[in-house]
Amino acid sequence: MTYINIPLEHPRAESLRIREKLLEHYNEGVVATAGLIAHGRGEAFDYLLGEKTTKPALNAIEAATSALLTAKKPVISVNGNTVALVGKEIVRLAQVTKAEIEVNLFYRSLKRELAIKELLEKAGAHKVLGVSEDASAKIPELGSERRRVDPRGILVADVVLVPLEDGDRTEALVKIGKKAIAIDLNPLSRTAQKATITIVDNIVRATPKLVEITEKLKQDSKKCHEILLNFDNKKNLAESIILIKDRLSKLAEKGDCLNLEDEKHEL
Repeated sequence: MTYINIPLEHPRAESLRIREKLLEHYNEGVVATAGLIAHGRGEAFDYLLGEKTTKPALNAIEAATSALLTAKKPVISVNGNTVALVGKEIVRLAQVTKAEIEVNLFYRSLKRELAIKELLEKAGAHKVLGVSEDASAKIPELGSERRRVDPRGILVADVVLVPLEDGDRTEALVKIGKKAIAIDLNPLSRTAQKATITIVDNIVRATPKLVEITEKLKQDSKKCHEILLNFDNKKNLAESIILIKDRLSKLAEKGDCLNLEDEKHEL
C-alpha cells in the first residue's frame, strides 16, 4: 500500500505521521479498527492539553519510573496501538526496569497476538508473554478477552504499566492488589481515575520520557522511594484538569480559539 507524502512544513505533520503509522500497522494486523477510533479520541484531548508534556505529566512519569524500578515483578502490558507507536521505547523501558512485556488485547486473535509479538521482536524484545495458550490465567471480575493473562506475567506482577488501557481492567488490577500505571490523555476517564499512577500525556511523548528518567533514576532507589511517598495521583489528576480549564479560558479570552500554535509554550 502507498501512503501519502507529508510535507515537512505541514502544520500537522507529526500528527499525520502518527496517523499514517497506525494505518500501516492496521493493515499489517497489529492495530484493531477500534484502535484507530481510540487514537482520534485521545488526539482531541491532546489538543486540550496543548500537545505538550505538562508539569503534572512529568510528576507522574517520575512516579511511574520509580514504581517500576522498585517493583519486585514489573510487567509492561501492551496492545496494538502501543506497539505500533512506541514499540522500540517499550522494549528499552523493559530492559532498564527488568520488566516483562505481555500482550493483552480486548480484540484478541492469534493473528494479532503474533503480529504484535513479531513487531516487538523486531524492536529488540527477546521474550514476549501472553500469546495464545500462554494467556492461560484469568483476572477475576472481567468478562472481556482482557481477563486472559500470562501466569508468568500480569498474574504475578506487583506493578503493571497499562498504556492506552480499558478502565475495567485497570480497576480490576487495582482491586486484586496491583499498582496500575496508566498513560491516558483523558484525565476524566475511568482508566485515569482508577489507576494508581496516571500519566496524562500522549504516549509518543510519555514513553521516551519514561525511558529517559528511568535511566537517570535506576541507581537511586532512595530517590525513587521519596518520589513515590510524595506523589498523590488524585491531586496530580486535578492539576491536569485545571491546566486544561485555564488554557481554554485563555484561548476564549483571546477570541482566537483556532490559533493553538502561538500559545503552546505559554503555560
